[in-house]
Formats: sequence, structure tokens, C-alpha cells
Amino acid sequence: MAGSALALFWPGALAFGIPGVLGEHWQEAFSVGRGAVGAIMFFMLASLGIFMFLVGRWQERLGPRVMMSIGGGVTGLSLLVLPWATSIHLVYLWGFISGAASCFVMIPALTVAQRWYPQRRGLVSGIVNLVFGSAAAIMSPLFALLLGALGYRTMVLIVAVLSLGFGLAVAQLVSLPSTSKVVRARTGPPEHTRAVAARSLTVGQSLRTRNFWLIWVLWALQGGAGIAMVPLSVGFGVARGFTFESAVVILTAFNVTNGVSRIVTGYFSDRINRNRTMGATFLAAGGAYFLLPHVGELGGIALLAALVGFGFGTLFSVSAPLAVDCFGIGHFGAVYGLIFTAYGFVAGVLGPLLGGMLVDTSGGYPLVFGYLGVLCVISAVLVQFVRPPAARDATGGGVPAI
Repeated sequence: MAGSALALFWPGALAFGIPGVLGEHWQEAFSVGRGAVGAIMFFMLASLGIFMFLVGRWQERLGPRVMMSIGGGVTGLSLLVLPWATSIHLVYLWGFISGAASCFVMIPALTVAQRWYPQRRGLVSGIVNLVFGSAAAIMSPLFALLLGALGYRTMVLIVAVLSLGFGLAVAQLVSLPSTSKVVRARTGPPEHTRAVAARSLTVGQSLRTRNFWLIWVLWALQGGAGIAMVPLSVGFGVARGFTFESAVVILTAFNVTNGVSRIVTGYFSDRINRNRTMGATFLAAGGAYFLLPHVGELGGIALLAALVGFGFGTLFSVSAPLAVDCFGIGHFGAVYGLIFTAYGFVAGVLGPLLGGMLVDTSGGYPLVFGYLGVLCVISAVLVQFVRPPAARDATGGGVPAI
């Protein structure tokens, strides 16, 4: 569990922290607009769409420790592109490589955690995702401090060295449990756990279910709405008249709840309906987006950004156990990797890319925040239609059709 969670610290810190903190620098250095900076997240997410499924397959042959070592090494080394980048296109290259590296860490980390704790899948998924989501809350202010004190190139090189060493070290802690070593939770319905373990759909069978495509669409819509806050937050704060250092508080608030929500909602999703847990937080995120253009105080803006982060973190923490409920653990890596194609190929377009373009064309943020709020509300409705097979059907071999 320690290795699985800690391995995601630097991938999370970079994905949710660097684009927001360095976005203003890249705009000035390369003479580009907010839309061009938002496209960084598109390339980062596109690589997730390509590599998540492949990593799920490769993991079955190479094992989690090898995959996570590759991910930790590439995460650190990819940063070496940035100090000598001469155009925004090289920043896009970093985003693509960094996103691919995170796949090599996330899928093995989630798989290892859920195999060790089969009856507390929501909780352990939340713990792993907590580190991934909250790392940027810790590091974003430090990135901003280092940027001001040391300058762009030195700051990035220091982060590269720290990320590389840390990632390689913690990957050595992980291993899959033998059957006798699996930790049995003291709470939760064991008959449901046995049923889920007995029913593992193949990738082909999963693709023929309505549940797969509903979860896929959730990742496209809610994933896009959530991740859009990363490149938009600091720019919105600056546009409101706050200093750069003060505007970073908005991104930090988003990342705090993006992390905290993952363990909170993961824990409660094991005890109450996962659909209602996700729906409530998605609806709150939508309401926050609708209110953001009408709030002028930094504290109020940070609070609303925190609600968006809470819904985004819930998507990460509860989707994994929901997918196991629906499709079983046997081919989890490959199935979850296919679900992530929505986040990679579609969410990046619907959220950061289109959001940044709307800011550039409309000259402000009300339109884009209203649009992102609608995506959240639609997601809150759609998740109610995801229906995992009942325990009595789990061992019957039937595959619910679309």
C-alpha cells in the first residue's frame, strides 16, 4: 500500500501542479494565449488514452514493480525537455511523455491495492488516489516559491532529480499478494466479495455492456470539467485582480479537496451506494462552476474551486471500485485502461482545450464556467444509470447487453 500510494506522488504533483504554476510563464515566454496553454493538458490526457490500456496488458506479463519503475524513471526524465524548450510544442511533448509515464504507475498501483484488500476496494482506492490528487496541493506553492527564488530552469531541474530518485525508490516496495496473504477486511458483505471475485468479464464482454459505456462517458464529461480547473484557476485569479502568488491559492484549494475527497468518498462508497456518492459530488461541482463568475473574494473563489476538486477526486476514487463491481478484478487493468481512453482522448478536448479557447474568444470566464457546470450536471444524472450486476447474477455467467 505504501509503495502504491507514494509512487503516485510526483506524477500527481506534476500533472495537477506544473501546468497551473508555469502557465503564465509559458504564455509570456512563447507569446501564446490561454488556449495554447490549456492544450498541454490535452496532450497529457491523450497519452493516457493511448497507454492506459496497453499498460494494463503489459502489467499482466511484466508485473507491477517493473511497470512502476519504468513510470517513475520516465516521469523524472521527461522534465528535462522543459528547461531548453524553445516553443510551446516542446511543452506539449513533455505533457505527452509525462502522461504516458503516469499510466505505468497508476494502473499497477490501483491493481496492487485492490488485490491486497478485496473487501475495502473503495477505501484503498481512495488512499492511493489521495496521494495522487493531493500531491499538487503540497507542491504547487513550493513550485511557485522555487520559481520566484531560483528561476525557471533551475527549478525544473531540481524537480526532475527529486522525482526521478523518489519514483525509482518507492516502486521497489510493491508486490502482488499470494492468496494466503490477502488481507481480509473485518467489515463488508463477504458474499458480495466472493461473487465479484467469481465474475470477471473479459475485455470483449465488458465492451458489450451498457455499464462500460456509461462509465466511459462519465470520464469524458466529468473528467473534462474537473481537469479544466488546473490550467484555468490561476489565470482566473489573475484576471480577478489578484497577484500571481495569491491566485495560486485557488489551484491549491482545488488540489487539496481533489486529494482529500478520494479517501473520504472512497471510504463511504464501500458503505453506501457508489452511484449516489458520485452523483452528489458531481452536482456540487456543477453548482460551484455556475457560481464562480459571480464571486469576487479570494476565499469564496477558493471554496468553489475546492468543490470542483472534490467532485473530480471522487471520479478517480470511486470509479475504480465501481468498475470492479461491474466487471470483476480478473482483467481490471485492461478494462480500466479502456475506460481511461475517454479521459485521454475526449476529456482533454472538452475541458482544458475547449475551455481555454472559450476564454480567448469570449474575453472572460462566465461562458466557460457555465459550460463546465453543465458537463458536471449531466454526469450526475448519467451515473445513476450504472447498475453493477446483483450478487445473485454474478456467478451466473450472464453478460448484460447494451
